[in-house]
Parts: sequence; C-alpha cells; structure tokens
Amino acid sequence: MRAMTCQFPQPVNQNPLALVEVPLPALDTHEMRLQIRACGICHTDLHVVEGDLPPQKQPIIPGHQIVGVVEAIGRDVQHFKIGDRAGVPWLNWTCGKCAFCQRGKENLCAAAKFTGYHIDGGFAEYIVVQEDFACPIPASFSDIAAAPLLCAGVIGYRALRLSEIQNGQRLGLFGFGASAHLVLQIARYRNCEIYVFSRGVAHRQLAEKLGAIWTGSAEETPPAKLDSAIIFAPAGWIVHAALRNLQKGGTVALAGIHISPIPEMNYSLIYHERTLRSVANSTRDDVRELLQLAAQIPIQTETEIFNLIEANRALQLLKAGKINGAGVLKIL
Repeated sequence: MRAMTCQFPQPVNQNPLALVEVPLPALDTHEMRLQIRACGICHTDLHVVEGDLPPQKQPIIPGHQIVGVVEAIGRDVQHFKIGDRAGVPWLNWTCGKCAFCQRGKENLCAAAKFTGYHIDGGFAEYIVVQEDFACPIPASFSDIAAAPLLCAGVIGYRALRLSEIQNGQRLGLFGFGASAHLVLQIARYRNCEIYVFSRGVAHRQLAEKLGAIWTGSAEETPPAKLDSAIIFAPAGWIVHAALRNLQKGGTVALAGIHISPIPEMNYSLIYHERTLRSVANSTRDDVRELLQLAAQIPIQTETEIFNLIEANRALQLLKAGKINGAGVLKIL
C-alpha cells in the first residue's frame, strides 16, 4: 500500500514525509482493516513530524483523524462487518486495568498508545485497528466532513467541558483553526457568546460567519470579561492574555498537546480563584458523545482538501496558519 512516512523528525519545510510502498498491515483476531477514505490534518501531526513530541516509532505514518471502510475483519470482531464505515481517533489502545482506566480516565493511561504516534496512522491507504477503539460514523457526515470530528472535534468537545462553561456564558477561543471552528458551533448551540482571538483575517471572518459576536487579536481587549476560555494556539504567552481577560472564578483550558514555555506571571493574573488546566487526549466516550452531538446540531465542518501526496504542503500551510477550518487528506 502507499503511505506518507516520516523516517525521522525534521522541520516541515524540509518535506519530511515521503511517499513509499509499505506492506499491507496484517490482522489479529480482534482487529479489522480499514481502507482509508479520508484523514484529517492536525497540529499533533505537525508536532510528531517536527519532533516536538519525542519519537516513539521510526519510521512512522502520521495521521489520527481517520475515516474508512471495513475491508477485512478478524474472527473475534463482533460489532463491525465488511463494508461498514468506521473512524479511528487519536486514542488507539489502553490497558483497561490501571487506576486511570478503572476510574473512566483512560485518556491518562500510562500505557496508552496513540494513532500516528505509537501506531502507524492514516496518511496511508489502509490501517488496522482493534474493534473496541474504532467508532461508527454517523450517516449524515461525508468522509471528508467526518474526519476532523475525530480529533479536532473531540478534543475541542473535551476542552469545552473542562472549561466549565455554562449555557449562555461568555467563551473566549484563542486560535481559530480546525478545533475552534467546531467548538464555536457547539457553544453557540448552548447559547454562549463567543469571542475569538486570532491573528488571521480569514480566520476571524470565518468565526464571525459562524456566530462569534467579537473577533480580534490576542493582544486586544474584548468588550466584556470571559467566563471561560480555551487556548488552541501552541504559544505560551497567550496564557497571560487569556487570564487577563478572564472573569473571577473562570477557567482557562489548554487544548494543545504541545505549547511553548509559559512566561513567568504575577499572581494577580490567577488570583480570585481563576483556574488554569490542561486537556490531555480524549476517551472513547468523548468520541461517541461528540459524534452524536455533532449529528444533532448538526455541525458544519469547513474543510480544505489535499491529496495524499500533498501531505507535506498541507502541514506547511497548517504551520503557517493558512488553512481556514480543517485540512483533510483525501485518500480514496
């Protein structure tokens, strides 16, 4: 099969991904093989390719927002059949036995494996996944529209919940890419007022089109204090900006897996019971809940489509902030 593989981490402007032929992945009894139709492009892919995250497998096929069709199944697979459409998200495997798994926090499992990081991912024509870690895709979404929901949507959904935003409150979104444009629609569904902070004019225009009541840069001050905020941009200095504009008792959630160092700050920024918290990965329940909610709203995904061979260029555009909405590789 064809796949875009990264032999070793290097800057994305050096085209670290190469199109190669690799063996078709073999099946175990509880696994199924998907013919991939689409794979979303994520900042985490960028961090894997450039080495911001310590390499776990070399070479690696990135990609963890995967939509495909079941092409083969192991003899113990019970809930999927050949021809079914399925999704593969970031969380690829957990032990199921540790204290975190037992408490419903499998996203924190120390032995967890992640798609496109520990396990070859979706920048390829096929992938093998355990049945328990795949998810059915709602019929209302096309392959392209569904792909960004599997990470951008899910991590945004978890970040929204951990931000402790209540219906009708004011929510700030710092950075406006794949995840934020989906979160905005969920928050609007909950009658929240949305304030978007982005350096990109096109990003701010999209935010306004989707219902943001104010847009500006992270250096600007919005017309009202925020009850909660989510930071998607991987820039530590934005933490100061978010806290500065946060109401007493509010929460700032950091949605990224990687962020540059957070500068030293005065205690006054976090005083008055403001909370700063990270968001780590997601659970299978997060995926199921988000897909159900996305179909109910229904969420509209804004996408830019690339061919598999264009994966380097897509990541370069992502790093430069030049993708409006979500980038998706069309595999089939």
